[in-house]
Amino acid sequence: MIPEKLLEILKQDGVVAIATLGQDGPHMVNTWNSYIRISADGRLLIPAGYMHRTEANISFNPDVLITLGSSKVQGLHGPGAGFLIKGKAKFITSGPDFDLLKSKFEWLRATLAVTPDSVTQTW
Repeated sequence: MIPEKLLEILKQDGVVAIATLGQDGPHMVNTWNSYIRISADGRLLIPAGYMHRTEANISFNPDVLITLGSSKVQGLHGPGAGFLIKGKAKFITSGPDFDLLKSKFEWLRATLAVTPDSVTQTW
């Protein structure tokens, strides 16, 4: 279940950090809050233009950590809210999840689909 506060954040400008762990160690890549879509079953669908090392890491280890936030959304202790999402990821290059994002982002080469294990508001 995706919290309403997280849905508010996804409507705002802001940076998303996606951390993976591969054979060569940790790696981090960024995207934008407004690029993320939520599937009907609660997965995060993230457009991937490059993210080649992220894809290699996920084929080695599907665990991901994602942080995102916005200063424009009321948080736990005042202005600003953020979340830590832990989950399992995979890259999709065809089918409905790919087609949905391809219709929004013509530069898309794949959809990064993340199934959350936990979604925790951090601030």
